[in-house]
Amino acid sequence: MTQTTERLDALRAKMAETETDLVVLAPGAHLAWLLDVRPHADERPCLAFVSASGAAFLMPALEADSARNQTDLPFFTWADDTGPEAALKEVIAELGVHEATSLVLDETMRADHAALVTDALPGAARRFAADTVGALRMRKGEGEYAALKRNARIADRAMQAAWAAMRPGMSETQVAGIVRESFAGAGAKPLFTIVGAGPNGAYPHHHTGETVLKPGDAVVMDIGAASEGYSSDITRMALIGDGPEGYAEVHEVVERAVEAALKAARPGVKAHVVDDAARGVIAQAGYGDYFVHRTGHGLGTEVHEPPFITASSQTVLDEGMVFSIEPGIYLPGRFGIRLEEIVILRADGPEILSGLPRTAETIHD
Repeated sequence: MTQTTERLDALRAKMAETETDLVVLAPGAHLAWLLDVRPHADERPCLAFVSASGAAFLMPALEADSARNQTDLPFFTWADDTGPEAALKEVIAELGVHEATSLVLDETMRADHAALVTDALPGAARRFAADTVGALRMRKGEGEYAALKRNARIADRAMQAAWAAMRPGMSETQVAGIVRESFAGAGAKPLFTIVGAGPNGAYPHHHTGETVLKPGDAVVMDIGAASEGYSSDITRMALIGDGPEGYAEVHEVVERAVEAALKAARPGVKAHVVDDAARGVIAQAGYGDYFVHRTGHGLGTEVHEPPFITASSQTVLDEGMVFSIEPGIYLPGRFGIRLEEIVILRADGPEILSGLPRTAETIHD
């Protein structure tokens, strides 16, 4: 049985469980995960339809030949001079769905493409993919875990390469360039390289720029890349010399917040409990106003995907889920500290994918 067949079978089981008659996916992460199909995405509707008994594509004729190399599912093609409406009706008839269908739409689908589908099924009850394809994607299989683990080690080496080369007088962009070169040398596509020196580290999503590293700076380094269709994401700290005044105290608080979140993360626990644990440590230490984002996010074929580890999330954590634990404290005008681990949830708790310690790396002249 192929991976695609296994995933289609799993989706149909979820559809039966959730009383879903039809799932419609657009080019993007859901479709790539389910069918390993990555058609060109533009204004022309290109949609995959999955029912309890069949699957087919609404396919622009312009894309059909190249897409045929990726799948043997039936195509219902349409041309620019005729439009997609007639072909869409043929898909619906072929799959045996009707106006009263319970319909799931890909939440990343273009609004005009979604309207095309809902107009063709005017009585359908519409949901998004969270409890079908999304629920399946949250629970990683061992093959996915292995790819994520390999990616984590590639990111570890990129971080170490940057530390080995960093010196006072270098710019943030120069440090980021070293990270990207390391990723590329390992066959990974760089996705982001946040390097925030000194006060810039107080911006959680600082745009890496020409700020020069100087003695006394704390440097936030948040990096990630894609390989084998999966992503990496890690944040560590570097100190230029001794770092800024008060750094050690704040780092210790963030470290305790990470440990509290790791301890709280167990199968059967709601995601907000993990956020509560990290946030509680930081608030108790007097820095609650300076922890300005969620504790974590899922990681897989996308850098940010469910589950989201937020103060309001009711998602029940389960074995096989992969997500970040990344509390932070951001002191305006001074420095920021974020420590991030990617974990896979096992029966007895989280397994950390990175092999790097969370202690700050000291950079000497």
